[in-house]
Amino acid sequence: MKLATLKAVNAARAARRPIVLVTDVETGEERVVHEAAAGDPLAAAVAEQLRKGKSAMVALDGRRFFLTVHVPPVKLVMTGAVHISQALVPLARLLGHEPIVVDPRTAFASPERFPDVTLVAEWPDVALPPLGVDRYTAFIALTHDPKIDDPALAHALSRDCFYIGALGSRKTHARRLERLRAAGFSDAALARIHAPVGLDIGAISPAEIAVSIVAEITAALRLESGEKQARAA
Repeated sequence: MKLATLKAVNAARAARRPIVLVTDVETGEERVVHEAAAGDPLAAAVAEQLRKGKSAMVALDGRRFFLTVHVPPVKLVMTGAVHISQALVPLARLLGHEPIVVDPRTAFASPERFPDVTLVAEWPDVALPPLGVDRYTAFIALTHDPKIDDPALAHALSRDCFYIGALGSRKTHARRLERLRAAGFSDAALARIHAPVGLDIGAISPAEIAVSIVAEITAALRLESGEKQARAA
């Protein structure tokens, strides 16, 4: 890899920007393609591999190219240092995600309950802005406390994160939507929230609920039109 290419790849990774390193297999020529590159003959293949998060060999006009995919690791931001969060942390790590737990209630947000986890014992308005919530962030509200979950969801809705989920019954969520509408969010924006959170697999225990949440996040991340498919499940 040329030094200039390496610098471009490292700069994109530091900025959490998805890119693909395109290498012509015959000539060894390489170039960095950003996701939004318009008019690129390999644009469709680049978009497909970025969605999958996998490198691959592709062919175009009788030539072969290797697409090396570089995407940021998923941040899994949870408000609520609760039992479900405790079950989600190891699952997130197993999938290569970065779990982050936010809860101003220090009795819950303790290193003893969440060892070796990024733990922010602050209110959402203080905790969330420095975390850099972006399109490679999955956000989940788990406290059942509107004073914590509502401002946290408002923050997530104002960002381009690929998944937003919220714990609670349909009645609880209906009241939540009323409050968020009053705060100025449109129905289209509110439709981004998966609630009740997780795929409907009959989950009961915190561990089972965590599995259903991770499955829904994976569908939103990996499947084409993943949010619609996850909602229909």
